[in-house]
Amino acid sequence: MKDIVEIGVRDVPGGAVIPVKVVPGSSRDRIVGVLGDCLKIATSQPAEKGKANKAIADILAKAMGVSKKDVTLISGSTSPRKEFRIAGMSCEQVRERMRDW
Repeated sequence: MKDIVEIGVRDVPGGAVIPVKVVPGSSRDRIVGVLGDCLKIATSQPAEKGKANKAIADILAKAMGVSKKDVTLISGSTSPRKEFRIAGMSCEQVRERMRDW
């Protein structure tokens, strides 16, 4: 994926944080690309009762090659802009995985 250097991935204790712009109610689940300093991800799930948040966490887990339990929403539960923590990965490891998309 090009423009990954624009994404504001940062290291935190025990992992890395990825800022995400969520587009719920899309026709399919997919990583769209880069939007500003965020990774833009679309999901077919609606933005109600945490359905979209769970779907985005699942999409990130699959894309990063980690277990679903290693992806945690840390901020923005009711906002389109969210931050997800990927446990056990550094900022550089996250960027390396993104280069393969």
